Amino acid sequence: MTHSCPGTAHGHRHGHGHGHRHRHRHRRAERPSSAVGFRALWAADTVSQSGSAVTLLALPLVAIGTLDATAFETGLLLVSEYLAFLLIGLPAGAWVDRLPLRPVLVAGDLGRAALLLSIPLTAWLDALTLLQLYAVAFGMSVCTVFFDVAAQSALPRLVGGTELVRANVRLEATRNITQVGGPGLAGALVGALTAPVALAADALSYAVSALLVARVRPLGERPAARPEASLRSEIAEGLRFVFGHRILRALTLAAAVSNLCGTVGAAMLLVLLAGDLGLSPLLCGAVFAAEAVGGLVGSLLTRRIAAVLGQGRAMCASVVVSGLLWLLALPFYQADRRFAVAVLLQGLGWTAYMTFKVTSVAYRQRLCPEPLLGRMTATIRFVVWGSMPIGALLGGLVGQHFGARTALWVGALGELLAVIPLLLSPLRSARELPGEQGP
Repeated sequence: MTHSCPGTAHGHRHGHGHGHRHRHRHRRAERPSSAVGFRALWAADTVSQSGSAVTLLALPLVAIGTLDATAFETGLLLVSEYLAFLLIGLPAGAWVDRLPLRPVLVAGDLGRAALLLSIPLTAWLDALTLLQLYAVAFGMSVCTVFFDVAAQSALPRLVGGTELVRANVRLEATRNITQVGGPGLAGALVGALTAPVALAADALSYAVSALLVARVRPLGERPAARPEASLRSEIAEGLRFVFGHRILRALTLAAAVSNLCGTVGAAMLLVLLAGDLGLSPLLCGAVFAAEAVGGLVGSLLTRRIAAVLGQGRAMCASVVVSGLLWLLALPFYQADRRFAVAVLLQGLGWTAYMTFKVTSVAYRQRLCPEPLLGRMTATIRFVVWGSMPIGALLGGLVGQHFGARTALWVGALGELLAVIPLLLSPLRSARELPGEQGP
């Protein structure tokens, strides 16, 4: 039930006001699309996501199956996977805005490949420990912070503003297609080769992604130096842009609540499936495959849903309906035929959620001035993804003392609260999102 969206998402609609328009009033001019550059970025993302779908299942199964981790120890693994967004999320945006994007993207991929390869190596030497898993997960989160901020900043440089929604839909659709087979493949690999060895497949995918990212052009030159601007002032500028905009503020808070509560349950999902219910890796992978199928369908339906309901109302409905479906799925997670119903409802929840995710990401990319792209993305991810290690820690504590299923219930009920910031904003009735910043 986790919603990893760069803001898991975000961005919407009307209300212009006066507030913080100053030098950001004039948004960047529309630039022609670079089809070759976008295809290279798209291909790199596809390869990387294919391997990541394997790790999504294999890494916690290393902790649960190979190292006999408790519920709390498994929760700490998810804490480590997102901790960097909380610790360095804000300065990362300012750093990325000062650096050429392509080397940041390549370094992020190669770093993750090296970290993952250390797991099968130490397992072969019979030296694998939980402490190493935590270190690898945290190191990958650091690489992911920089890679994702740079990638989100790169997309508007490759694709014209009017094509951003279409480009984001393509990226989300492809990610979900790769994730359909990924968890099933992970289940088969874990069953045949053990979970540590299965992680080598993801390491290879990151290496291939780095080769593809190196071909992404044009991404512009290194930004001009701003000697008068301190790191603190640049971070503050990103914070003012996001929280000074009424719609971005509402979307960021909604996504933060959703991710906080969703991660409470997500931290314990495999503890319930593989631990309490004793389901095979293949059946565990079916849950993630259903999420991917649902996400694919939802991303393809996003534009149509927004056209029928209006963009703002569609986003509000997306959050509510997805939360209800995930809540309904929980009683059906049993080691019998009811499991199929749970998998179906889980997938439908992601179908509903994609309207919020895709529309909001495209909107904030279109809205933001180019020099602020990195800081805007990092600010949103600091709040939205930074809530996830907190949720995972809470999930581990609840799971350890009250059981994994209780943690899932707490998380699912909490996710319904995510709609409140949206309902308190102009989003509740808006059909169209505004084209420029307003408070």
